[in-house]
Amino acid sequence: MAAVVASAAGALFLDELGRVLLVEPTYKPGWEIPGGAIEPGETPSAACAREVQEELGLSVHVGRLLVVDWAPHPKGERLLFVFDGGLLGTRTVQSIRLQAEELASYRFVPPGEIGEWLPLRLNRRVTAAVAAKSDGTIHYLEHAEPSA
Repeated sequence: MAAVVASAAGALFLDELGRVLLVEPTYKPGWEIPGGAIEPGETPSAACAREVQEELGLSVHVGRLLVVDWAPHPKGERLLFVFDGGLLGTRTVQSIRLQAEELASYRFVPPGEIGEWLPLRLNRRVTAAVAAKSDGTIHYLEHAEPSA
């Protein structure tokens, strides 16, 4: 059995219209939510806040946990966390400063359209995060699928 070798934490940010913030990495194709790898000795919420600061230039309080997703990987299983990043008002959005080495751009996408922008597993994870934010729960997933 492979050990958990990597974990990552991301933030679900919504704008004033309820759209989800997606970012476009420079180092791989596609889109994702802000966040990244958890460093050794770092908590998931601290990693999330650090990654948001590094990638977007925003110093934010990371809110409650929305999703935990166990994911298989050839090099070992992963635990993926999504936290509530909160609402980004117009002034905060205008203050976003992308880290050019990691992010090319960002956009806000209506929740019903995120599947057009994200890979299937990430789409399911982010959709679960939107639902958890709305219903006040934490969603536990296995390979981006709800666990019974």
